[in-house]
Order: sequence, then C-alpha cells, then structure tokens
Amino acid sequence: MSQQRWIERARAVLPAGGFGNFDPGIVVRDGSGSRVRDEDGKEYVDYLIGSGPMLLGHGHPEVLDAVHEQIAKGMTFFANNAAGIELAEAIVQAVPCAERVRYVASGGEADMYALRLARAFTGREKILKFEGGYHGMSAEAQMSLAPERLANFPQAVPDSAGIPESVREGVLVAPFNDIESVRALLDEHEREIAAVIVEPLQRVVPPLPGFLAALREECTRRSIVLIFDEIVTGFRLAYGGAQEAYGVVPDLCTLGKVIGGGFPLAATVGREDIMAHFDKARVGGEGFLMQLGTLSGNPVAAVAGLKTMEVLRREGSYERLHSTGERLMRLLREALAPTGIAHRIVGEPALFDVVFTDTTVRDYRSWLSGDKALNATFNAHLREHGILKSPAKLYPSLAIDDDDLALTERALRAAARALAP
Repeated sequence: MSQQRWIERARAVLPAGGFGNFDPGIVVRDGSGSRVRDEDGKEYVDYLIGSGPMLLGHGHPEVLDAVHEQIAKGMTFFANNAAGIELAEAIVQAVPCAERVRYVASGGEADMYALRLARAFTGREKILKFEGGYHGMSAEAQMSLAPERLANFPQAVPDSAGIPESVREGVLVAPFNDIESVRALLDEHEREIAAVIVEPLQRVVPPLPGFLAALREECTRRSIVLIFDEIVTGFRLAYGGAQEAYGVVPDLCTLGKVIGGGFPLAATVGREDIMAHFDKARVGGEGFLMQLGTLSGNPVAAVAGLKTMEVLRREGSYERLHSTGERLMRLLREALAPTGIAHRIVGEPALFDVVFTDTTVRDYRSWLSGDKALNATFNAHLREHGILKSPAKLYPSLAIDDDDLALTERALRAAARALAP
C-alpha cells in the first residue's frame, strides 16, 4: 500500500492525522542500522532515531537477541523481575546522583514524579523552571515550554488548553543561562520553592560555563531540590549523562530513551532520603508518594536497556559517537558557509542543530530569533535528499558510517544551495 493511502487512513482515525509526535506526512515502514524506509520504500539516513532512544541504531543484533530471549520468558508481570533489578543496579553505578531508582513508562511521568517528590520532601509547593525547557506533558511542564506570547519573567504562560489557572501560580519561569535572574527569584520566593528543574543541555542550547554549578550552589544553600531532566542527555553526552559531562551533581534526575533501548521505560532517580518518599514504611502515610504503572520496569525494556548500556560501556563508544557528531557539525558549517546566510550551529556533538540567526543562542528567546521558515525549508530539502531529522534537533548514533556521512554531506550541500539567494 502506498504511503499516501496510509496517510489518508490515518486522517480518518487520528486527530490531525498523527500520533502527536513527528510529521504525519511520513509513515515509517521499517528501520535497520542507521537507515529507515517509508511506506513507498524511500530510504533515509536516520538522525531522528525515534527522538533519541535508538543510540545504537535500529535492530542492533545484540539488543534483539536479548529481547527475543526475554519475550520467550514473559513480556510483563506487574511485579519485580531480575532484569529490572539488574538495570537499576547498573543505573546506580553509572549516574552520579543515583542512590535509588523508581521506574515509570515515559519521561513525562518521570519528570512529574520528580516534581512531586520535591514537594513531598520540602513541604513547599512552587517550582522554578526555565523558559523553553521541555519536561513532558504534565500541567506544570506545559508552562512556558514554547510560548508564542512572551511574558515578563517570572510569569508562566500555559502552552496547552485544559490547564487550570491555579497551576500557573505554582510555577516560576526564568531565562536559561541567567544566574542573576535565578538568584533574584530565589531571594524573593526561597521559602516557597520546592525545586528547580532544568535540562542541563536545554533542547540544544548548552549551559554557559559556571551556570549549572551556580544553580547547584544556590539550591544547596537554600535547601531547594535541584532536578536535572536527563531524559535526553542521560547516557548520551557521557555514560554518566550531563552530570558527568558537566561535572555538576543534582539531587534528583530523570532518565528515559536510552535506558529502555527502544522500548517504553523511564525512571526518576536520586538521593536516598528524597526517594524514601516512595516507601510508606519509611515516611508514613503523610509523606508517602503513591506511584505505580502497569509497564513500569517491564523486563523486555529492561533487558534492551541493559544490553544498550553494555554496548555503550565498551571502549571507544563515546569517542566514536562524539567524533561522528563533530564531523557532522563540520559538514554543516562547510555546506552553509558559502551561502552567506546568517546561522549558528548550536549544541554538543551528541545533539545539535542549526539556527538561522546572527544572534548568539544562549536561551529560548535568542533561539526564537532564528528564521523558522528558513529552517523548515532546509529540513524539507534534506528530507528530499534522504535525510530524516527532527525540526530542531539532529541526533547522531553509533550506527552512522562513512557511507551515511558521504550521503549526508551531499544532502547538506544540496539543501544549502537551495537556500542561497
């Protein structure tokens, strides 16, 4: 059946014709290694990688073997299982802040529970987040994620219908990379703030030197819980995540994507005394935070995550991933330089993109200065030439090889030429 026919069928049964994730104008048929193919059989080098989890590429043979072996034993039990326990042990060994682990099925859930934990632990209610920071789909997370109407800080702007007005009052918003603005808000609201939640690499915008360390210092001094949202950066920037790469350890962090090896799995992890609020015997009924989920810690996702993490631990894995990312960044610069079009390549080698602006990108508002129409045109030309990527991210994977890079270079040059005046 043609891709167009699948698109028509989707429109008949799905709101906006899609799952709410990626462009519903493409229907992916299959993937292997570094490539995916659509329902018309067109092949793409995949820099979307499922929005991040397929760091080893599609259908990695060792991950498949582990999954097939587990499926024969059982797919889910709603009970403790050895694979889930072993995965928790591996996370505690890898992630600096992790003393205890609680599984959920999605990153959005992990972030929601991290915020709830901070409130339970501190007895305070307000959350400080950063404009443009993505923390899932909860009501708090949907405050000032991608506001089209820019408000004065610290006013939160809901990004979704259906959110009670009362939620806005519990969320303070600051500009990323501006520690003085954060200090001013903490000075004013210190006794009310339960947590500061931050993507240590905010979408693709890196932290300025000293910014995360200053957040750590301020939160420690004021007994505020510091949460790193590492759904994206965990096991990507380094084996220990952004907290290893940047050398700053939060109180809690959230993990997802990579730890499930392509299957639904995420976790809230952190300090034992905070995580104790999941243990009613430790904290009593008043301090207990109820959490359960049908597929939390399911063994299929756990074995896929364990095998993915084992591969990542092997010598040279991160060196190869970062080398690939650096080469892609260089190819992007070389393709766009002759056009004379203002642009910035923003991010880290393991996760980056181009922003068409002449402004230094250091927060959401400077990122917003980018020419979105030009970005959309560039991405559309890349897709025409066999490159699949997110509208605002490019994820390298360990499956990318020299043939993929050669095809990518040709596509980047063709897309850049199409933009040239």
